[in-house]
Amino acid sequence: MDLTQLPAGVTAVADHGLPAFAVDTPACTATVHLHGAHVTAWTPEGSAPVLYLSPEARFSPGTAIRGGVPICFPWFGPGRDGDLSPSHGPVRLTEWEPLDVQRDGDDVRLTFGLTAPVARSIAPDAPYPAVGLSYVVTLGRELDLALTIHALADADVEAALHTYLAVEDVRTTSIAGLEGASYLDKVTGDETGPQEGAVRFAGETDRVYDASGTVALDDGARRLEVSSEGGTKTVVWNPWSEKAASMGDLPDDAWTRFVCIETAAVHDGPIVVPAGAQHTLRQRINPTAV
Repeated sequence: MDLTQLPAGVTAVADHGLPAFAVDTPACTATVHLHGAHVTAWTPEGSAPVLYLSPEARFSPGTAIRGGVPICFPWFGPGRDGDLSPSHGPVRLTEWEPLDVQRDGDDVRLTFGLTAPVARSIAPDAPYPAVGLSYVVTLGRELDLALTIHALADADVEAALHTYLAVEDVRTTSIAGLEGASYLDKVTGDETGPQEGAVRFAGETDRVYDASGTVALDDGARRLEVSSEGGTKTVVWNPWSEKAASMGDLPDDAWTRFVCIETAAVHDGPIVVPAGAQHTLRQRINPTAV
């Protein structure tokens, strides 16, 4: 597409040395990188930043950006058998093609595409399905993310929108909406549950909940409603102090300032798409005052 013909409020820029779109409208400001089709910033008008981006995030080809909304595909972590690399798949490491940029009132809609050959070039020795991907990012007073899998052959894949949400302090943050759901606790390796009451944080948390729908995050300063469609799981993650200190692209104390709520289809709940069909994994974030 012609990046010189963009609607008002959208600019093609180099951010941290990588090509990106900068959005500045009466509804929000935002940054979306072509690298990974990665939303790295979104701040609705009158709000504090909703997404957390590590100040030590690395911006370079072949490297994942820490924070914002990475896309995990076609596997999650090391995959269901635990032997796949790179972690969370190659699409977050790949430069996507911008297909369309539109403005509708104060909302901006960015559409990206990725073909199987381009994704395979990042991880030539790893299995990658015969699928095309499209990703529609709508930026306004709400954030709407829609990842669509276009299957050229039968596909059985994992996917997640690995969203880092900024909070005042994770130790005083809660997540409602997962009550009654069982979950895999990846810290202990145990299947457990049901979840009793709201999710609260007192240590490293890495849980894959058998639930998908709408949850509400409350950190005492604001409430974020996170809704999902097309997924089978909700992942909740915070590394806590010890693991954060071992991560080279995250300040040691940064764990207090974010929590990940991920719209996902992983582990025993993958996405199965017949040849010629498509499936959309969608997440919407709506911030409201507490």
